[in-house]
Amino acid sequence: MQSCELVMFVSSLACCIAKDKTDEEIGLLSCIFSQLGDTLGTISAQEALCSCDDDKDPCCCEDQD
Repeated sequence: MQSCELVMFVSSLACCIAKDKTDEEIGLLSCIFSQLGDTLGTISAQEALCSCDDDKDPCCCEDQD
C-alpha cells in the first residue's frame, strides 16, 4: 500500500467509525485510539531498546523459566 493510499484509508475509516456517533462518543473513541497508538509505540520502543538476545540488561526481558 502506498503512503497516500494509507492516509486515504485511515481517513475513510475514521469517517465510517464517526458516522451516527455523538460528539461525546467520537471524543471518547479518539482518546481510546490515541492511547492505543501511544501504547503500541511504547511497546515497540521498549522491545527495540531491550532485546532479550542482549545479555547486557536481562531486567528488560520477560521471565523465562
